[in-house]
Amino acid sequence: MTGRLLRSRGARKFRRNRLAMAALGVILLYFATAVFLFFGGVSMEATKERVAPKHTPGFFQTPDLDQRLAFAMHFISEVDSATRLASRRDQHPHDILVEKALAERRPARLEPQRYDELLDEAFGILEEELDLVDNIADHPELEPRVERVEEIAAAFFPMPTGWEGRAYWSRTFLGSDAAGQSISIRAIYSIKVAFQIGLITSVISVLFGSLLGAAAAFFGGWVDHAITWVFSTLSSIPYLVLLSVLIVVFFGTIFDDPERPFLSLVPIYVAFCSTFWIGPCRVIRGETMKIKELEYVQAATAIGFGRVYILLKHVIPNTAHLMFINFSLLFIGAIKSEVILSFLGLGVKGQASWGIMIRDAKDEVASYFFWQIGAATFLMFVLVLAFNIFTDALQDAFDPRHVD
Repeated sequence: MTGRLLRSRGARKFRRNRLAMAALGVILLYFATAVFLFFGGVSMEATKERVAPKHTPGFFQTPDLDQRLAFAMHFISEVDSATRLASRRDQHPHDILVEKALAERRPARLEPQRYDELLDEAFGILEEELDLVDNIADHPELEPRVERVEEIAAAFFPMPTGWEGRAYWSRTFLGSDAAGQSISIRAIYSIKVAFQIGLITSVISVLFGSLLGAAAAFFGGWVDHAITWVFSTLSSIPYLVLLSVLIVVFFGTIFDDPERPFLSLVPIYVAFCSTFWIGPCRVIRGETMKIKELEYVQAATAIGFGRVYILLKHVIPNTAHLMFINFSLLFIGAIKSEVILSFLGLGVKGQASWGIMIRDAKDEVASYFFWQIGAATFLMFVLVLAFNIFTDALQDAFDPRHVD
């Protein structure tokens, strides 16, 4: 069935559509990233690791003097706390600071007295010059003093170089969130979550809905009435309300296990599949009503083939183009629904997702920090746009009314 579909006139028309092929390339790039992440390319722990001070801006935004001072003071404060604790425990400060490492940005091991000298200099600059000004950004003449504080912070926590430097840049080039976690890592990891939900939901919903729709139209009678009643009843309930009820009431906290966050996706799979099958069911039912009246189906019936055999061998395979189109539509619909539910606090838990990132960014937008919401929205926008172009091209290529 798939081989015939790929060699069909519609498939050739689809391949001639350059925009559709470009969209397919984008989708495959996302898919390859999801596979890479699924097999451990980026661990869940990496999305929760602190990589920088909170709300560090991304690569093309230059922080002002106040922000630069705040970032430098983060490291200096960590060293100050570590030296005080080390003196009480009779330890070297470095032994305590290793626990404060920010990914590849690790503390330097200095002589104990050197820590005190640099701390005294940093706090001296702060108390004698910088604390006397309300808004340092309005006093560019103080930039050399801020730079000196940054140099002291870099002496405590030097920037990594070489491969570690490149790895650290990949973590921080989009900045950090309110917990100091990498926005870029969280946004990319969310591709895996999105594809898991989209793929499982769309495959199960299309297969289940197509079988029910084809059976309803082909067998008719009480089978058609029962299936039609079920999807008509479910269609009368707003799907977001229905999804929320299914997740909260029927599952509650059964799958809310912080130690196994992947279980939080199970209620989403069940809730989505319980509602998303309705669209394919309706479409395939309508198509099957036309197909069952065609001559080759009537001929197969006259020869004596069983009705189930005819349904599976001759009817359903000829609805494959509609199944592919519905798969594409439901895939992106599931991703968008997950984002909405996660934003409302009913979706993914315990791991990164675009919906959680957008929810966490709602307070940051008020302070003009757009990195987190921008990264999540951009990646979702590109994927949704690619799937919309891809789906339109599929419909144009395989819908008999459009095939040239």
